[in-house]
Amino acid sequence: MLTSMTSTLITVAPTGAESSKADVPALPVTLDELVATAGDCEAAGASVIHVHIRDAEAQPTLDLGRLKDTVAALRESTNLIVQLSTGGAVTDPEEHRLRVLEAAPDMASCTMGTVNFGDDVFMNRWEFIVELHQRMRDRRIVPEYEIFDVGHLTSLERLLNQHGLPHGEHVHVDFVLGVPGGAPGDASTVTAFAEATRRHLPPGSTFSATGIGRGTLPVMFASLAHGGHLRVGMEDTVSYARRVPVDSNAQLVARAADAALLAQRPAMPVADARKLLNITG
Repeated sequence: MLTSMTSTLITVAPTGAESSKADVPALPVTLDELVATAGDCEAAGASVIHVHIRDAEAQPTLDLGRLKDTVAALRESTNLIVQLSTGGAVTDPEEHRLRVLEAAPDMASCTMGTVNFGDDVFMNRWEFIVELHQRMRDRRIVPEYEIFDVGHLTSLERLLNQHGLPHGEHVHVDFVLGVPGGAPGDASTVTAFAEATRRHLPPGSTFSATGIGRGTLPVMFASLAHGGHLRVGMEDTVSYARRVPVDSNAQLVARAADAALLAQRPAMPVADARKLLNITG
């Protein structure tokens, strides 16, 4: 069974690699914008920040120097758990994605399989997944396993059985639902994924859920109903409601915190999130 929780871990994913600054002016793409966003989101109830970065032209990048500067700035300015994306953009080579770990974040993402991603393919070969899992453990980085389809949960079961538990020995996954080519972003899918998590992952494993675009609200409510946690942010949606653009990432975090409070599982403080995920240092 999943651990019974009395509060809700809220992760904010403020930028992503898909939207452009020209199309979404509120998107934080500079380091100063990201740090300001992080502080606002922490105040609104977030305890984890899932980070993609941009270059001087606001294009997605995995530049190691920029990643190190970003981790340092977020640690200096906030108490948030810093989680770097190893997914990057769908065109990033594996060696660059592995090199992200050299920036020494608290956490990093590990996507558990290849998935069609709109018109593109988000490639995650088995050998790459194993290498990422092992390097994170060697560097004492806690993974968040990203799940785009239900088969990714059985792949994670295989990974843990063959290569052992991650650093911290707590298994936390994030259901990413509603990507064109992946599992749909609706309540019934959250139910199916939550049940599969119970069947295939170690006792005490936890999950967050992300609803892309119009899936944001149904996925949010279903995750809370199943005892899960939440990821929100402008990486995943740039609309607050139909024809209403998002003002800021903090606006999305505040809505998630309000929903969690209504579910009688208020936003989890950062210190409690570190204990849940077994993040040390």
